[in-house]
Amino acid sequence: MADTFLPYGRHQIDEDDIAAVVDVLRNGALTCGPQVEAFEQAFAHQVGASEAIVCSNGTTALHLAMIGLDVGPGDAVIVPTVTFLSTANAARMAGADVVFADVCPDTGLLTVETLKAAFARASSPIKAVLPVHLNGQCVDMEEISALCRAEGVAIVTDCCHALGASYKGSVTGAPGDGLFEDLACFSLHPVKSIAMGEGGVVTTSDSVLAARMRILRSQGMVRDPSAWQQAEAAFSPDSGEPNPWYYEMQELGYNYRATDLQCALGLSQLKKLGSFVARRREIAAIYDRQIEAHLNSVVPIPCTKLADSAWHLYPILIDFKAQKKDRATVMSELSALGVGTQVHYIPVSSQPYYEGLYGKQSFAGAERYYERVLSLPIFPAMSDDDVARVVECLGKILR
Repeated sequence: MADTFLPYGRHQIDEDDIAAVVDVLRNGALTCGPQVEAFEQAFAHQVGASEAIVCSNGTTALHLAMIGLDVGPGDAVIVPTVTFLSTANAARMAGADVVFADVCPDTGLLTVETLKAAFARASSPIKAVLPVHLNGQCVDMEEISALCRAEGVAIVTDCCHALGASYKGSVTGAPGDGLFEDLACFSLHPVKSIAMGEGGVVTTSDSVLAARMRILRSQGMVRDPSAWQQAEAAFSPDSGEPNPWYYEMQELGYNYRATDLQCALGLSQLKKLGSFVARRREIAAIYDRQIEAHLNSVVPIPCTKLADSAWHLYPILIDFKAQKKDRATVMSELSALGVGTQVHYIPVSSQPYYEGLYGKQSFAGAERYYERVLSLPIFPAMSDDDVARVVECLGKILR
């Protein structure tokens, strides 16, 4: 791979993944079939959750979590401003307001201090807090959970970067296992820990809530006769049995289903999660050593002591002013050398839509993080030489 372009992230699809999808194409239902339930059971087992609800992508997972908790108009949710757009957008899709929280300037993570400040600024009742496990690292869920429980609000963790991570606090566990959150949301986009093409999952320990979200992901269609409300239309007047074609829509739902094709790929990929994450950790460790040895102008994102990172991303911090080069120039020069990079993320509170809603806001930690961060290539198929090549290219263009 030494002479090829290295993107910041890339999926890894092997022959067994292809065979799993082809088998569904040849023999199975393409959607609403057995692969969906099989994937849900395997995913729940993987993260240690009681229930997993698979859906079409990470954004729909977040939206299902919001409407499952009855988040809506008049409510507000707290979201760290350094995250992907969908964390905040899901709350708006449900009709709620967003109270943005600042983050640590060096890790980009929500902290208990910045969460307290967000609670203090809120003018509407807070219904939920959405901590974001950024880059593969986890927020301090023990402290944040304690604060949220004291405030009486729900916790929905955005685990889209954190599949394969594990907690190392006084209580061990994994993001999404229900230890600290009511709901957890995952993305299985191609650059994530495993790929489903597009795909999302919500995990929970609440079986009633899980059942409701499965209904909401499929147009709100209720097929359980014991839950039907219109008995005269629902049951045969002759036999008293349920009419075989009948269903009810008792609340607004959406078409957020995942297909059997996606779930077959997800099942195959899930078997390799451990090896994928292990290789990401090896790559991150090589980066750390190479940067320490050769690049004094670059600072890797500090590792927290709270968890073993899944290393979805490998971000570094660069003082671009000291380099006398703006970030776009550095990215362009790296691209010319065959190294792809990206920025994760523009603070969501600064987007025109949210400034139009809430005015211009200032978050010192987020701004300091954003002005320095750059994501380097990291994906399981990278070789040790690829990592050395990235660091060498950085050395060529940085002071």
